[in-house]
Amino acid sequence: MGARTFATINKNHIFRMVLAGILTVSSVHARQDSVPVTRAIENYLKRETQGLPGQVRFETEASGFAADNHLTPCRLPVEVSQPPGARTWGRIHLTVRCPPNGGNSGWSVFVPAHVRVFSEYLVSVRSIALGQTLSEADFTRQQGDLSELPAGVLTQPPQAIGQVTTAALSAGQPLRRDILRPPFVVRQNQTVKIISRGAGFEVAAEGRALTNAAEGQWVQVRLNNGQTISGLARTQGIVEMTR
Repeated sequence: MGARTFATINKNHIFRMVLAGILTVSSVHARQDSVPVTRAIENYLKRETQGLPGQVRFETEASGFAADNHLTPCRLPVEVSQPPGARTWGRIHLTVRCPPNGGNSGWSVFVPAHVRVFSEYLVSVRSIALGQTLSEADFTRQQGDLSELPAGVLTQPPQAIGQVTTAALSAGQPLRRDILRPPFVVRQNQTVKIISRGAGFEVAAEGRALTNAAEGQWVQVRLNNGQTISGLARTQGIVEMTR
């Protein structure tokens, strides 16, 4: 009896070892083919970069899909995504995900990519002082890779003409959105005309602006009776109240 019991236990032990070996070999040889993954990444980047200026080129590092990646082959199309609000150019990280399917729990890996955007952009032709209103004579165009430049670089002259600098610029410096602002149409302490419009009527009054404001920005105004109101700044010293 003892010998048979030992033999049974020994056979069960051997069976478990063989099964573990099979699973280990299967796991070692599991591999996700990089071709469909690379294709999915390329399609995603082409779709997401359609609205970018100039010529777009991208490079990916498929290190997560090397021959020894040990990822279970995905039975469903892989999904490529980025965090909400992330920009789609420059040095980025993509999430490549295999959705769970049947007995496959799925997987998710990060793939670095570099999306280059070759385009003309605007640079100052000379030193420009703080508070200067830009004209077309203040800048020129230059060709380069926008992904290697600071964010918000301007690429079209209308984006810069008439804008006011919020910092001093040196010659050859790229023009960026964060160092320019629209001109003020209402200035602090300026006497303004407040117009309130409604269904079939229009009421006008005068007051003094308490803040600066560009076209379409909110501005506070103190009326002659001391009341403070808010409205939208318009050209020619008009503040529009909406109802």
